[in-house]
Amino acid sequence: MRQLVEAYFTLIKILMALCMAGMVVLVFGNVVLRYAFNSGITVSEEMSRMFFVWMCFLGAILGLRERAHLGVDTLVARLPRAGKMACALVSCGLMLWVTWLVLKGSWTQTVINWSAQAPATGLSMGLLYGIGVVFGLSTGAILLHELYLLLTGRISDADLVMVSESEDLPEAAAHGAHTGGHRTHQGTSKREESVPLPSHTASIR
Repeated sequence: MRQLVEAYFTLIKILMALCMAGMVVLVFGNVVLRYAFNSGITVSEEMSRMFFVWMCFLGAILGLRERAHLGVDTLVARLPRAGKMACALVSCGLMLWVTWLVLKGSWTQTVINWSAQAPATGLSMGLLYGIGVVFGLSTGAILLHELYLLLTGRISDADLVMVSESEDLPEAAAHGAHTGGHRTHQGTSKREESVPLPSHTASIR
């Protein structure tokens, strides 16, 4: 089961890369064709817009799973375990509610627009809203798993902080064991920081 989950999120990363590559090729290629050859790619605008929407929603799924969404943990990080548990339960419940609203609205829009065709590509407009369904199902599963860990007490104190305090965190930290949002860089130790730099003084005559 674990391998299946990892394969799913690997697929999401591949799709994000393909969406980005498609956007670059379509937009850059369209600009070159317009200015150099007085031509263009007809489907460039529609496809690049769809790639962008899908890439954003897929990235939001990965961000939730890897605790990469930015947030303020000044208060929560200083609470005792019981306080962190309460805040995590409230946060998880609110996110599940919003996820349900996104899933319900996206499903309704997908069904309504499934028979509508995009003017340039002829693709179903339901594909544009369908990513909301993928997002709702994926994030809903992640949040339900987090809620299960919370209710069964199988979560560490660090994991109770469900946000990231910096957007400059390396990707390796996000792929390791979940350490919650309160991550810090381990570049220098306190002992190294406490060593003063040598100063050069010139004698005054």
